[in-house]
Amino acid sequence: MSTSKTLGGLLAIAFATLAHAAESPNLGRPASAAEIAAYDLTVMPDGTGLPAGSGSVAEGMQLYAQQCLACHGDAGEGGLNDRLAGGHGSLATRAPVKTIGSFWPYATTVFDYIRRAMPYTEPGSLSSDEIYSLTAYLLYINGVVDDEAVMDARALPAVVMPNRDNFVWAYEP
Repeated sequence: MSTSKTLGGLLAIAFATLAHAAESPNLGRPASAAEIAAYDLTVMPDGTGLPAGSGSVAEGMQLYAQQCLACHGDAGEGGLNDRLAGGHGSLATRAPVKTIGSFWPYATTVFDYIRRAMPYTEPGSLSSDEIYSLTAYLLYINGVVDDEAVMDARALPAVVMPNRDNFVWAYEP
C-alpha cells in the first residue's frame, strides 16, 4: 500500500473519530465552582494557595512518629521509602542525597507534597494544621528552622531553603 493511501486512511479515521467525539453521551454534569475549589490544592513557591492553620515542630514530631516513621525511619534518615533528612553538601558528589534540606528549593513545596500525597496509605487525610506541623518538623530535622518554629501561611513562604539559589529556572516562578 502506498504512503499516500495509508496517510489518507489515517486522516479519514482521525476525522471520523473527531466527529464522533463531538457527540455527547450526556453523562455527568459540569462541576460547580465550589467543587473545583475543593480540588484546587496548588501551593505556589510564594505561598499563594496556602490554607489557614498552623503547626509547630513539637506537634509535627508527635505526628511524624504516628504517621511517617514506619516508611521514612527515625528522624527521616532512612526507612522503606525515601530519606527526608540529611544529605547536606552531597549534591556535587558522585553519590548525591536529595532530601528536603539538601535539594528542595522552597519550603512551600513540602507542604504541597504532604497535602497531596501523604500519608501514603491515605493521601489527603491530614488537616491543614497537621500538614503545617509535619512541615515544621521536617524543616527542623533538616536544620532549616529551630525547634521553636511554628509554620503558617505567613511563616512558611519566608523560610529560605539551603539549596534555593542553586536552581536555574526556565521561567520565573
